[in-house]
Amino acid sequence: MQTVLLYCCCQKKMYVCLFFSPVCEIEVPERLSSCYEHLQRYNLIERCVSVPVREGTEDEIMLVHSSDYLEVVKSTEKMKEEELQKTSAEYDAVYFHPTTYRCAKLAVGATLELVDAVMSGRTRNGMALVRPPGHHSQRNAANGFCIFNNVAIAAKHAQKKYGLQRLSIYLILIVDWDVHHGQGIQYIFDEDPSVLYFSWHRFEHQQFWPSLRASDYDAVGQGKGKGFNINVPWNKVGMGNADYVAVFLYVLLPLAFEFDPELVLVSAGYDSGIGDPEGQMCATPECFAHLTHFLMQLAKGKLCMVLEGGYHLRSLSESVCMTIKTLLGDPLPHLSGEMAPCLSALESIHNVRAAHKQYWKCLAYESTIPLQDLSTRSYQTGKAESEQTGAQFITPQEAGKSHNDEVIKTDRFLELHMKKMMSLKPPVRTAVAVGESLTHLLPPSVQIEKGMDAKELNITISGFDAELAKEEKVLKMLAVLEKIIKKEVTNGLAKTSVAPLSLAFVLKHCSDLNVQKVLCVFVGDMDMKIDLGDGKVLLINISAKQSEQSNTKYNIFFHWKEDIETTTFFSAVTGFILPVAYSYQPDLTVIVIGHNQTFSNDGISLLLSLLQGLAQSQVLVLIQDTELKLLQDILMVLTNDFTPFFGSYTPALKENVQMIKELRQQLQQEWKMLQCSGK
Repeated sequence: MQTVLLYCCCQKKMYVCLFFSPVCEIEVPERLSSCYEHLQRYNLIERCVSVPVREGTEDEIMLVHSSDYLEVVKSTEKMKEEELQKTSAEYDAVYFHPTTYRCAKLAVGATLELVDAVMSGRTRNGMALVRPPGHHSQRNAANGFCIFNNVAIAAKHAQKKYGLQRLSIYLILIVDWDVHHGQGIQYIFDEDPSVLYFSWHRFEHQQFWPSLRASDYDAVGQGKGKGFNINVPWNKVGMGNADYVAVFLYVLLPLAFEFDPELVLVSAGYDSGIGDPEGQMCATPECFAHLTHFLMQLAKGKLCMVLEGGYHLRSLSESVCMTIKTLLGDPLPHLSGEMAPCLSALESIHNVRAAHKQYWKCLAYESTIPLQDLSTRSYQTGKAESEQTGAQFITPQEAGKSHNDEVIKTDRFLELHMKKMMSLKPPVRTAVAVGESLTHLLPPSVQIEKGMDAKELNITISGFDAELAKEEKVLKMLAVLEKIIKKEVTNGLAKTSVAPLSLAFVLKHCSDLNVQKVLCVFVGDMDMKIDLGDGKVLLINISAKQSEQSNTKYNIFFHWKEDIETTTFFSAVTGFILPVAYSYQPDLTVIVIGHNQTFSNDGISLLLSLLQGLAQSQVLVLIQDTELKLLQDILMVLTNDFTPFFGSYTPALKENVQMIKELRQQLQQEWKMLQCSGK
């Protein structure tokens, strides 16, 4: 199953501003052509399935928009420049052109073709590169460059066409990471509990366009839709990778796993990226790869990305390419920068969680209260605090003076930065070391490790059983490890009879090969001590058995009670393990499934799927002799053969939630990403 790409090519002479407006100068056809050229440069076009674009029909458009508004847009085809200017002035930041109607219909049609390709099973996921964008447009009004609300129409279309196949309500998650609030989508679904809408946006205490009170964190929906509208207001500029990842881990993912959508639609606006004149944020292109990876774990991988904003051409194009690479299943690059959310981001995350606590089971046991009423605070107060905390604050006037310099500066930065990010993927994704009796059950795409001589591996056995180290299983396991480290394969799996001792061999060999940071997550009983003082290994042991050891920065014991028939592990993964792992930023991830592990297969698959976003997706899984089904499930995750379904949401036991809270309090000074839900 592949990724589909739809490119709605509006030629350079089509849909450009006919009358002068400095605001309009940024929404240009080059936004699409630049993305396409970069996709060609990275040889990504040929790896995608291209689907022909069609025009959306009037009936499809009227799933969201009124017939009166449709007629207004249709009439612009025959208008002269003066009439177009007059009609445009009736709306906020809208600039009609004689080709606007056709281009807007193509944007709708491309989006619906993408949804149909994904929902019919012809492709797993995809992206529609379209303009004009859509998320600001409302039932009776164009707004903010947006004519028809492409993503909202797609949601209504999916529910109408595919919801009839189900007896229950068809649930859709819309994620809007454009830097502007998609108020059009919010208004359309404000009372609809079948659509969960998430938007982060530059807000600055209601001083940034569209400057709406309804864009603040406490606008949670109306009527039956209460709790299904999630607004994350950014009250400072300069938000970066850590801030974006943090809000996904602490707000979006917990609620999305509980919501359990059948389809995920993304209003993918890249004006949230570095260098963009509208957003003035600092997220680098690879950040969008990680956000995409998170979303691929939902709805059995049914994910449709639809272009919205993005006005720095290089930043936009590189971010689109990183998104497409992730959809294709390529290894994820390291996330640059320190993983420490700024104070303003922490405030917003706290307040969103507090506003939604009464509506979601995953927040029920959290001691979350609003930190401040951000909606009443002045813009100048925000500026003063940004200076105190070190957060970047740039006034619109200052930004305008240095716009050209900033464009050049960002271009130069991205030229160097992306050379590190766009590495070639290994020719083989997964290497496997298992017994001969199991090889016939392995998928054809894996590389079966035949084993190597101990001298070839250059193993120093010091401190271990020398005879055991020569065993075939150990040699095969270390051979898989070495291929991962040398990037001959992306990941690997090895069976072992003694998981703790095998881990010790692995960590020793990592040290010999000069791997700087290894994240090890050990699921089950680990009756063995490992030296963890120098920070080269971070060990998280998840066990149902109590431990007397005290937790340290690099040695964390995670006591978790789990019913093997259900998956309650969502809160542990998103609320503790991933924040710590992203703070650590490992060079290799080792996941060990040991003796007496009590997790369901779904829980282990969830853990593995999300941890693949770290360490450039270099993961070694060690699995103690166990049931065949678990081994096969792990292999399907590693080979990217399918996106697993992690089961319906089951809230964690109260004692488990309490344990997470205590660990956060204990370790939040060591791992800054844990501060998002601490005091």
